[in-house]
Amino acid sequence: MHITSKEFKSKAAEKSQDIAARQRFGAATHHAVEARNRVVREVLNWEALRETAHGIKEYSIGHLADLLQEFERNATANGVMVYWAENEEHACNYILDLARRNNASLIVKSKSMVTEEIQLSHVLEKEGIETVETDLGEFIVQLAGEAPSHITTPAIHKSREDIGRLFSDRLGVQFSSDPAQLTSVARDFLREKFLKAQIGISGGNFAIAETGDIIIVENEGNARLTTTVPRIHVAVIGIEKVIPCLEDLPTFLAILARSGTGQKITSYVSLIRSPKRPGEIDGPEEVHVVLLDNGRSEILADPKMREVLYCIRCGACLNVCPVYQTVGGHTYGSVYPGPIGSVFTPMMASLEESKDLPYASSLCGRCSEICPVKIDIHHLLLWLRRKSVDERLSNPLERLMIQVWCMIMKSAALYQFTSRIGRLLQPVLPKKNSSLRVPPWSKSRDFPRLAPKTFRDLWSEIQKDST
Repeated sequence: MHITSKEFKSKAAEKSQDIAARQRFGAATHHAVEARNRVVREVLNWEALRETAHGIKEYSIGHLADLLQEFERNATANGVMVYWAENEEHACNYILDLARRNNASLIVKSKSMVTEEIQLSHVLEKEGIETVETDLGEFIVQLAGEAPSHITTPAIHKSREDIGRLFSDRLGVQFSSDPAQLTSVARDFLREKFLKAQIGISGGNFAIAETGDIIIVENEGNARLTTTVPRIHVAVIGIEKVIPCLEDLPTFLAILARSGTGQKITSYVSLIRSPKRPGEIDGPEEVHVVLLDNGRSEILADPKMREVLYCIRCGACLNVCPVYQTVGGHTYGSVYPGPIGSVFTPMMASLEESKDLPYASSLCGRCSEICPVKIDIHHLLLWLRRKSVDERLSNPLERLMIQVWCMIMKSAALYQFTSRIGRLLQPVLPKKNSSLRVPPWSKSRDFPRLAPKTFRDLWSEIQKDST
């Protein structure tokens, strides 16, 4: 499935009519927010944690070049091979070349947004290398030939019955909609893949500059198997994931689990520092880290937008967004849906291609309120809207109407004149009791008819009566 953000408006109109899908999204996101709120209420210093996390990310992004170089030095000293990938092509080619050199025919992958971003699985599969997603949600959407529809719960758009039918069709098992049975089927299928894979690929939630550690946070144990069972482990990490030291990590572990999955802490937290050392039984023989830029440096260079790089991919902003709940994740045409995706995608790709995404928001501000690192998401969306207008990417007719409206609103005389003209013409317009048809506004919203009398007229009458 390939949808670009150019298709957002048409896909949004289509998806908003799917009542069953809206109910599924609404129920799932409501449950996620309720779980999050329960565990957050237990933390007396939650706002202080958010402030601390914001401060750490602000420092990290402000000193990104130095921290990345420190991470590379320490990781290399630990025996890790570090590769700097300027873009997705460089990253994919490095991993593809590594697979070829090691005659890899099977690769297992743990959940990773950044590898979705560079479409790594598609590149490897195209070259004849079997690549298997091992996160349950990612495994489901891979079997379905779909993209993830949520940052933390990739298969949120599917019901248990959908998954049961999918497993029955693709894996040849008896239909079941029981979650435990479905999980067991996936576990049995994937265990063999873990044992046979030559390479395991993961993302990384954080990279510690001080020690060269890679931090992976998960709930299923599949990432730990991915990073320890195959002979080679490759971690693909966005350059914005680096933080200064291990002392900073507990703050992020506390806010990430609570914001993302409504847990006090996730089931597994892995700190990966080096390949397997002499005498050790577990672990890969080689560890490679691909530090991916892919447009992040351009975002860093924009002082108004660099705050989006603070994101820790918890997905909380999606769960409270009324637009996301209405249209779902696939509509955005990006691996990063929802409010944060509506900021990140135009900056990563191009504003021209993604010009509708900054408008995929009611600007209610709930995304900013829930963000654990206090990213001012709705104001970033507003700034992108302004940038879109400045670059003349908006609808020309709408732009003309706004200019005329501004001219009228700035002049009391013009305002009174056009108001009276509107009232004079209103009786001859069709459908007297309906709203006015104002293109392109009226395609989705009502424009009420003008009141019979202006406020000035009513005020004059009141003044007259009082005397």
